Amino acid sequence: MRWLETVVNEAIERQPEGEILVSSGASPSGVYHFGHLREVIICDVIVLALKKMGREARHVHVVDDLDGFRKVPVNLPESYAKYLGMPLCDVPAPDGSNRSYADFCFDPFSASMTKLGIEFDTIYSHERYRSGFYVPAIERSLDRLDAAKNAIQVVSGRKLDENWSPIQIMENGRLKNRKFIGINTDVKTISYETAEGEETFIAYGDGQVKLDWRLDWPGRWWLMHVTVEPFGRDHATKGGSYDTGVAISRDVYDNLAPIPVPYEFINRTGDTKKMSASKGTGVNAHEITDVLPAEVIRYFMLRNSPDKRLFFDETDGLIRLVDDYAELLANKDHTELDEEVIYLSARGVVDKTISSVPFSHLVAAYQASLGDVDKTLEVIGRTEHVTAVKNEADVIRRELAFVDHWLKLWAPESIRFNLSDSVDPADFSDVELAYLRSLAAEVSNAPADADGNWFHDCIYSHRESSGLKPGELFTVLYRALIGKTSGPRAGWFLSILPRDWLVKRLLMNGQQDTD
Repeated sequence: MRWLETVVNEAIERQPEGEILVSSGASPSGVYHFGHLREVIICDVIVLALKKMGREARHVHVVDDLDGFRKVPVNLPESYAKYLGMPLCDVPAPDGSNRSYADFCFDPFSASMTKLGIEFDTIYSHERYRSGFYVPAIERSLDRLDAAKNAIQVVSGRKLDENWSPIQIMENGRLKNRKFIGINTDVKTISYETAEGEETFIAYGDGQVKLDWRLDWPGRWWLMHVTVEPFGRDHATKGGSYDTGVAISRDVYDNLAPIPVPYEFINRTGDTKKMSASKGTGVNAHEITDVLPAEVIRYFMLRNSPDKRLFFDETDGLIRLVDDYAELLANKDHTELDEEVIYLSARGVVDKTISSVPFSHLVAAYQASLGDVDKTLEVIGRTEHVTAVKNEADVIRRELAFVDHWLKLWAPESIRFNLSDSVDPADFSDVELAYLRSLAAEVSNAPADADGNWFHDCIYSHRESSGLKPGELFTVLYRALIGKTSGPRAGWFLSILPRDWLVKRLLMNGQQDTD
């Protein structure tokens, strides 16, 4: 992972002694989505790599909860429009609890980070502003306001609007852009022009004044001594917010901007736009940590460098992702890169959760066992994965918990199934019934250790004698077993079913169950 080595070496060279601070952050303006996890995982692996080099390092995550509530997200009632303009930390949570809307959004994300084994310190911007932490940045930036304006205009290549203000003022519980007039550092007040054009004063040491975000970001770097910070590619465009932050850091705060680690977005497969918290177009971060084991999520993020856009598919793509990771673990000839990816992916994982049984097989066996974990193990134990059941039973049990969540939340209808309680012979033609009876005769005489390949060959051997087309051999079978025209791999599926039950079902012997 050359990008990681480059960042770590640069950080150590820049700061040869002391603790190296790696920072992430986001505005809790809506439910945190999968894309937010990429930033915090990048931070985590940088800290891990630094510690591996013998350096002190720490990850801090900034919750920008003093940001204004700018628009009502799709998952909130329209009545929340009455809170527009209020700091997110002051907007009430929609669940009726005593916490803020900011906490309502951030708490599940914080729990997701913990599930991923990420160690971090949380910093709430409203606490920093209201405690006076930002006072030096407010004073410095307003004292050097011409330098700040010049940096923004020169680097961005655009002239600031005449209404641009370096500060936001708290008025009646809402943040307002107001024309800045002057600052009195002796009494810690700012004078500004009200909406009515009158000059008035306000204290700036208790959170009633907030810096414009173009000044706030580099001010934070300066006050917190941030050495490394990842951020989305939208901030990394030429003349964008990071570039202006570099100039403001230099010209206003006499500081060196942190080492940048820009990263590409994560899109849903087929989508051209990044995930959005406020629009509700993202895969929720807290949901994905229920559906995917931590090491698989980290692997998804780390198998490519941050500058590569990622595409996430909750259905077939997820199955391939889990199996890709399982294959990586099973490979005995790991390269140095493989070892590093496995080490960083397994960070914080106490109990292994990925077995050597293909995910699709677990899904089929679990459903065929009606969600009974012990029965699923018994079913898989009758297949070519019998050794895995003997050696990895506890791992499989843990993985099945994620299979269960996936089936409930994201699995496509084409994959979900239940064994039909009963079947009506009248729903099948004479040709189809004859085929099923013939198949039943062969299954009843199948070797005890017959595997998926044996059953697949058995099904396909009827392509000429049955009078059915090759595809119909399988669709008729699925109709008889699960009441659908498609399903899991037929050969393997038949191999996991109780033999007596299967024979009776193929003979259409009335009501049956799997007990």
